[in-house]
Amino acid sequence: MGLEMNALVGDIEQAIDNVTLVCQNPHSSITSRGLFRHENPLASSTSLLLVQLSIITLVSQLINLCFKPLGQSTLVSQMFGGVIFGPSLLGHKKQIADTIFPIKSANVFETIATFGLMFFLFSSGVKLNAGRTIRPERRAVSIALSMFFFTLALPLCLTMMMRKYVAMDETLRSALPTITASQVISSSPVVGCLLTELRLMNTDLGRLALSVTMFSDVMGISMVGVAMAILGNKTKTALVPALEIITLLAFILSIIYLFRPAILWMLNRIEEGKSVKESYTITIFVFVLVCGFLSELISQHYLLGPLVLGYVVPAGPPLGSALVMKLEILATGLFYPSYLANSGLRTNIFRVNPRSTWIMGVLVLFSALVKVGAVMLPATYFDVPTHDAFVLGIVLNAKGITELVMYNIWKQGKVLTDQEFALSVFSVIVMTAIVTPLIKFLYDPSKKYAALKRSTIQHLKRESELRILACIHNQDSVPTLINVLEVTNATEANPVAVIGLVLTELVGQTNPILVAHQPRDNFNNNTAMSCHIVKALRQYEQHSQGRASLQAFTSISQYITMHDDVCRIAMEKRVNLVILPFHKQWAVDGNIGTVNRALQSMNMNVLEMAPCSVGILIDRGLLGGSVSVLTSQYTFHVAVIFIGGADDAEALAYGARMARHPSVDLTVARFLLFGDENSKDRKRESDLVEEYRLANADNERFVVVEEVVRDGARLSAVIKSMVDCFDLMLVGMHHQDSPLLSGLGEWSECPELGIIGDMLASPDFQCSLSVLVLQQQRIGGKPVNRNQAVDKEPLIHDAPPEETLRGSWTITVSENGRK
Repeated sequence: MGLEMNALVGDIEQAIDNVTLVCQNPHSSITSRGLFRHENPLASSTSLLLVQLSIITLVSQLINLCFKPLGQSTLVSQMFGGVIFGPSLLGHKKQIADTIFPIKSANVFETIATFGLMFFLFSSGVKLNAGRTIRPERRAVSIALSMFFFTLALPLCLTMMMRKYVAMDETLRSALPTITASQVISSSPVVGCLLTELRLMNTDLGRLALSVTMFSDVMGISMVGVAMAILGNKTKTALVPALEIITLLAFILSIIYLFRPAILWMLNRIEEGKSVKESYTITIFVFVLVCGFLSELISQHYLLGPLVLGYVVPAGPPLGSALVMKLEILATGLFYPSYLANSGLRTNIFRVNPRSTWIMGVLVLFSALVKVGAVMLPATYFDVPTHDAFVLGIVLNAKGITELVMYNIWKQGKVLTDQEFALSVFSVIVMTAIVTPLIKFLYDPSKKYAALKRSTIQHLKRESELRILACIHNQDSVPTLINVLEVTNATEANPVAVIGLVLTELVGQTNPILVAHQPRDNFNNNTAMSCHIVKALRQYEQHSQGRASLQAFTSISQYITMHDDVCRIAMEKRVNLVILPFHKQWAVDGNIGTVNRALQSMNMNVLEMAPCSVGILIDRGLLGGSVSVLTSQYTFHVAVIFIGGADDAEALAYGARMARHPSVDLTVARFLLFGDENSKDRKRESDLVEEYRLANADNERFVVVEEVVRDGARLSAVIKSMVDCFDLMLVGMHHQDSPLLSGLGEWSECPELGIIGDMLASPDFQCSLSVLVLQQQRIGGKPVNRNQAVDKEPLIHDAPPEETLRGSWTITVSENGRK
């Protein structure tokens, strides 16, 4: 009997080895009475949780500030925030660990982190376009299949060889195949977050990477579901795993055919322009909780249901955007990082054997190289440039939340011990720390827009088509923009090709969309803003009677990456001029109504990267009741401010083209610095103006007037006296250094407009004048040099020979002279 008892005690001791039992008083309060009542606040679960969340968030933010200049992602910072307080660093000291992160608080902290992760994945699913999973590109499918099978097969072969010939711990030997299989995963939430941080979502590479990962998610979810059914089977029969797999399929179908129709019913009951009802939002959040519970009920992980539910919610406004906005700050910004930190808290590097480290390192490195090769093979077959295919392979090697969830599941299921878990977590941190700055170093999308040929209005050859990319942000600016397009003077000999691009902010979804509107598209039943804008542009096209053509697009993306769409279309369509909307909009009373700083940032990015000339249209037409040039006999008064420089030359070239329109009166106001008559710049610019005068010698509506001024004060006064006499003013963005501009730029509010443009956009100028600020195409960051030795062409290409010279006038402009 004694021997049996001893054996039983031994079995019990072995069973509870490495297990910590925590006893808690069920009648204790979850709140603290405070220091003044002689109670330790950290003894209560609520106070302790608040301290833990605060410390983790603050430390993660501080680490992020330090790591961001090194090109690191926020995931690395948040992971390190947990590692610092875990047993690998500060938590190794028992006093600190028992004070801030005691064992008794583990369940509460992990539960909060779990809720944050669950809603984060639901939000990630809502942001993604599930249509790409149902209808993926052929090349995306090929890349995903190649990546999946090669990254699974070849590293598994290496794993089997290492298990046979390399000495290692038994725990690592048994876990190595499972860890190897995890290297296959490339999930859309991870890659989507990385692309968003790197501002690559709008690039061709970013779109392809997201398409590949979304198809890969289908294979990954299927593999994980089957693996959990098989690995969790404790019986000797295959019937239980088969039932679990069938139940999993039934659960996914129930989400598609039960939950989704209910969500669509709510969506159809949302009135246009109205916010989503709070009851709808709460109902969908309850659906998330129910799906998480049902996932656990069918022996799957609780995250499966919320992720699939997120996929079936229609992305974008009104419903998808509202849900994401509700979740973005609290769940994504606070509780989701807690899960990452919790993984760091469980990581103990002191349990790692040095031999195991290099074995794991070899395996992860080999898997990464195989994945890059497996991606490059089909990518180059589908004509993806070799460099881009290589970078795509690196992007798909990104690790993140998906891998951490799997490692935590395997640790709880005893598949991984503390050593293998620590190695796996550090492999995620190291891989992300390498991949993120490497992508920044290797891939710069702006280099694709570097212009090799001149693409300006000034250098446009005779009888060539002028191609204009007109970017529209809202409907109010459409009448002024159409007036500008009309006075551009499309003729049979010199047609105009308009590429209309409606700029729409991406809200509530990850996938940026570039919609190409076909001429046969019918917008009769569509009230979207882009549809009204496209209709107005088509009316301009129809009125031109074949002299102007239209291609319409809608860019739905974040402002921070929207410039990629603008520059890419400008490059592909060989555009000569991009017209951008100004970021300020005027109210009817003449004051500035709205200011969109994100749009200003986009404009500055386009100015820096555009492969052609760029104009920013400052629209004040609303103040004066903009008159349509298309439908009236109104004479449109245009002025060109010419001080000197490449940008003013572009403005002069555009104005000269407008002067040929029968309804346009053009005045070129040239400002000359007193006492600077003999300078080389003055002579060169005089020759340029002379050529345009010769080209328009028979046009009485083309007038050049000159004003000699001594300083910026006089220049500003003369320009201010002109604003009430014109409908549109063309000005260059940047000018050569001149005493005329001294002191005028000290109080500049909009540096992207240049000194004169900023002055005309000031609220101090009470007028209804619209202004087009032009920047001539930059090559290598510098203006096109009009006087290079290799350039044997004249300064303009449409000057008729042997024309007589016209005189010039001093500026005397009167508002009474307007027709």
